[in-house]
Amino acid sequence: MAAREIEWYPRLSSVGSVTPVRGTTVSTEAEGVVSRINFQPGSQVQPGDILVQLDTRVEQAQLHSANIAAEWARIRYHRALELSKTRNISQAELDAATNELQQTEAEIRYLKALMERKTIKAPFAGKVGILQISEGSYLSKGSPVVLLQALDPIFVEFSLPQRHIGVVREGLDVLVTTDSYPGHVFEGKVTAINPVVDSATRNVRLQATLRNPARLLRPGMFVSLDLKLAQSERALMIPATAVQYGPRGNTIFIVEENPNESSGDRFVRQQAVELGDRMGDFIIVTDGVAEGEQVVTTGVFKLRSGMSVVIDNRLAPEFSLAPNPDNT
Repeated sequence: MAAREIEWYPRLSSVGSVTPVRGTTVSTEAEGVVSRINFQPGSQVQPGDILVQLDTRVEQAQLHSANIAAEWARIRYHRALELSKTRNISQAELDAATNELQQTEAEIRYLKALMERKTIKAPFAGKVGILQISEGSYLSKGSPVVLLQALDPIFVEFSLPQRHIGVVREGLDVLVTTDSYPGHVFEGKVTAINPVVDSATRNVRLQATLRNPARLLRPGMFVSLDLKLAQSERALMIPATAVQYGPRGNTIFIVEENPNESSGDRFVRQQAVELGDRMGDFIIVTDGVAEGEQVVTTGVFKLRSGMSVVIDNRLAPEFSLAPNPDNT
């Protein structure tokens, strides 16, 4: 196969961690006894869904009493207001009736707010984790209830050396892989770059956002990633099977015409090469081969430099930039 030139977008490789766009441990805002749990561990919840209800029977009784007191205070206030128009009561008596009404209404608002705090709701849509409480448990203020994580979209955070700051920017494509899902590539884009460089490591922190509709990526996972740069380059590409790796360097075999024969016999010449990134079944060669040169792609371990060869491509495999083997 002839070495061919392609337009290549260089990539920067790194490793990173998956983090949630939004994640929290849902906890209680008030103390109380758990009277009802309204979700199943591992389920998907929506904003405002009631997760846990604490016992509010005491507050309900107090609220009933406060409502009765407020109704009587309201009657006395309106009566005092009417009497004040004919000057049959003093301003101090009207002020006292007004103050009583305001106090009873404030008591009602306080009890309703307390009951609301005993109703634990999902602050955003996400997936809940393992339940950390049970019905009948007494919870103090701030007790953890359950982990809630928004998984779609999801963040991947990673670092790059400061020498790459000039070529990275928001919007660049990111390809993410993990050993949890071999052969599966997750695609995303750089959405944030830290404005400072870490003074200890001289690295800059970046954040990519990925769609995760199947919720395969989970916060805390370790991932590998390739950052695709915006500036393209011209590069020579050959099948990766053409490369013979050795302790003294990498080599390929180039097919050449025998200048001493008129019959068109060919021989192979072993050539040292410098390699770059890999793309599917192909690999970039940065030095050692010219465009159009015929390269041996299979059976290189049987060859020696100067051997005569006959080209037979009947059993040659098909090479692809995006291979999709049947077993994946």
